[in-house]
Amino acid sequence: MRILLSNDDGVHAHGLRILHRELKKLGEVWVVAPLEEKSTTGHSLTIHKPLRMIPLGDRIFGVSGSPADCVYLGIRQVLKGMPDLVVSGINRGANMGQDVYYSGTVSAAREACILGLRSMAVSLCVDFDRILPEEEMHYETAARLAVRVLKELGKTELPRHTLLNLNVPDVASGKLKGVRLTRQGFRYYSGNILQRKDHRGKDYYWVGGRYQGFRKEDGTDCSAVEAGFASLTPLKLDSTDLPCLASLEANPRLFGKTGKPRKAKGR
Repeated sequence: MRILLSNDDGVHAHGLRILHRELKKLGEVWVVAPLEEKSTTGHSLTIHKPLRMIPLGDRIFGVSGSPADCVYLGIRQVLKGMPDLVVSGINRGANMGQDVYYSGTVSAAREACILGLRSMAVSLCVDFDRILPEEEMHYETAARLAVRVLKELGKTELPRHTLLNLNVPDVASGKLKGVRLTRQGFRYYSGNILQRKDHRGKDYYWVGGRYQGFRKEDGTDCSAVEAGFASLTPLKLDSTDLPCLASLEANPRLFGKTGKPRKAKGR
């Protein structure tokens, strides 16, 4: 099995190194990851400037672009063909709820998903209120669980354009309660903006905000992790709201039988 591994924390990240080691138990692993941290870059491709790709070791490459760039280059330039599996992670921090739209980790898996490849994003749900050295975080728990999930799902047919999003509590393997299949939840952030002045007196801004909890609903990724379980959520590319679509189609005042909007009178 040929596996392409990427992330958004950078090619030198501790989480990627741990996952790389565990994935070797499944097959031949190629690493193509950003040279620098690209957290919260979302799903972006670099098309307005050239990219650099630097060999850093045996089947390890650093790219001067986004996580999606890395998967794009990894498949088309490094492997020059489709891998059997694409894995992204281990991210330092959870990627649950609407985080998946901002996450570079998930975007790397999504780029592979666009090509119809089996892919999974893996994240460690660390507590950012407790600053710990990387070596004291439980990346091994997430890496071993990721390999176990991939083995168990090896013969399972997934929809062609669906990826898996795995979030693992930052605990020792013996304290992990198990894995739950979940749907996306919804997380809350403060949305604070810090305004500062540079040395020339001009304003600049730090955007972001602190995590403030999640919507309390059963069956979500957020609820599972809070309860001490890892969450495994299948995500699909087609984000159409089908109930809303059906409701709009059923409105005779807006749409005719063809589904096309009616023309306003006098036009």
